[in-house]
Amino acid sequence: MRRRTHNDEVMAITEHELAAMTDDLDQMHNDIGMPAMHRALDEWTEKTRSSRRGFLIGAGAVAGGALLAACSSGTSSATATTAAGASTTGKLTGDLAVAALAASLENLAVAAYGDVLAAAAANKLGTVPPAVSTFVTTVKAQHTQHAQAWNSAIVASGHKAITGPDQALVPTVNQTFAQVTDVTGAAKLALTLENVAAQTYQTAIAAVKATSSVKVAASIQPVEMQHAAILYFVLGQYPVPNAFNPVSDARPLTDYTG
Repeated sequence: MRRRTHNDEVMAITEHELAAMTDDLDQMHNDIGMPAMHRALDEWTEKTRSSRRGFLIGAGAVAGGALLAACSSGTSSATATTAAGASTTGKLTGDLAVAALAASLENLAVAAYGDVLAAAAANKLGTVPPAVSTFVTTVKAQHTQHAQAWNSAIVASGHKAITGPDQALVPTVNQTFAQVTDVTGAAKLALTLENVAAQTYQTAIAAVKATSSVKVAASIQPVEMQHAAILYFVLGQYPVPNAFNPVSDARPLTDYTG
């Protein structure tokens, strides 16, 4: 499918069509996607808090016993530590490693869409219809919310938030963006990022262990697919190119090193 309008050099659909799709996208995100994601996150973080409370109680008892033993033997208590003062360190593993990878992919998308907006403002992309800017702004905000969601689970587990982009993709994205000169080029780059994210989430759904982790990934993956579908429309391509979504471009879930 490839439709062209009088605005042939900009995109394959009208501004009205893009504006309507963006409005529907945002409404579904706010009414369905976000509530589902927050419910899953609440479940995840509550389990994390319960697990950490149990650990702290047990570790506190051990530390208390050690302190009593030190006092009874005359050893100074200056070097004694308590669980309350301990911090979580080390490499993220399991579901948290997947969450970190997901957060880094969302951060990369946020940065890329931000660069598109900046390039458009600097007149580096030629004619940029207002509907395109609205779509980019809307999608950037959704990716920001997704990154915050994954980071809330990571922080609840005692780790630092993932604030950087997926380093494995940064060189390719930078190289590609350097050659972007119009809306079509920007849409192609965005489509690549959305497909990578959607496919990574698809593999994550089958790989994570906790039901709450599955729910978080499953609440976000369809949104990335919706982003991609609209971008396919912008490029004049069929919005669902595959009967079954492939995973050939998915980021390896074991790549994240913490």
